[in-house]
Amino acid sequence: MEKIRWGILGTGRIAGDFAIGLAAVEDAEIVAVGSRTQESADAFAARFDIAHRHASYDALAADPDVDIIYIATPHSLHKDNTISCLRAGKGVLCEKPFAINSLEAQEMIEYARAHGRFLMEAMWTRYLPHIREMARRIEDGQIGEIRLIQADFCYRAQVIPERRTFNPALGGGALLDVGVYPISLVYHLLGEPVRIASLAHLGETGVDELAGILFQYDDGALAVMTTAIRANTPHAVVISGTQGQIQIPERWWSPARFTISRDGHEPETVNATTVGNGWNYEAAECGRCLREGLTESPLMPLDETLAIMRLMDRLRSDWGLQYPMEEL
Repeated sequence: MEKIRWGILGTGRIAGDFAIGLAAVEDAEIVAVGSRTQESADAFAARFDIAHRHASYDALAADPDVDIIYIATPHSLHKDNTISCLRAGKGVLCEKPFAINSLEAQEMIEYARAHGRFLMEAMWTRYLPHIREMARRIEDGQIGEIRLIQADFCYRAQVIPERRTFNPALGGGALLDVGVYPISLVYHLLGEPVRIASLAHLGETGVDELAGILFQYDDGALAVMTTAIRANTPHAVVISGTQGQIQIPERWWSPARFTISRDGHEPETVNATTVGNGWNYEAAECGRCLREGLTESPLMPLDETLAIMRLMDRLRSDWGLQYPMEEL
């Protein structure tokens, strides 16, 4: 396998970000794009110099020159798009949230495992250098045992009911859009909570516009998270341990620096070296796994993806938020 040959399913903003990131991965190339229309596929392909331009998602999945496909469609399409690509023999990197709910996620995972296909959630924060370095230092005990994590990801969007952010039919709301980021970070560092509590405001379209989430752990540790699509916050993370603290004051979910303050030491600012726009790291991890014959990534295990989906199901159940496709 000289280069990992990528297909991109979808032509929206996030698909473009991923295509830009792939340019920083030396052993990868984009060979195909699929859209719902030929016009959209042609425009995207012209922008990124992509050879194969498909006017349907199924045509992309069937392209024999593609090794792996990045799913960049709305949340509500992730399951069907993923299984279609897996069925066609392709590896899949599926954008977060992995699915609408844990039942969909389980179906995707079971299909991939039953057929020996590679599948990974595109939780891009997990693969970023500063997050990996921060996790390494925590694992090394540099701030002692974690007692409290505070993390937020809130932004203010214009209410346009038909667009994905506010549309229940597309899995809209803050939780699946951006709340999944702090939840994934907390799960990465602390694992499965023993107790969860939350409050949310459901807006005029019925989706969650603002929420506060609390996780508690066996040893008493707490994680406090906020998420919103109707209010701005600094997007900060503070991780407090028994022997120190780590802080990322803003935009922790993108390539960033962090400060570690350890008892008895001067604060240290850590600048993890980053190349590309950050999307390249998840693509590089997919390539590594494919070359080593892995069907799952140890950095973002599918069992963890499923556990996080189940936690979000519980939160939405507490809020009384059910999407139209979930109704019996």
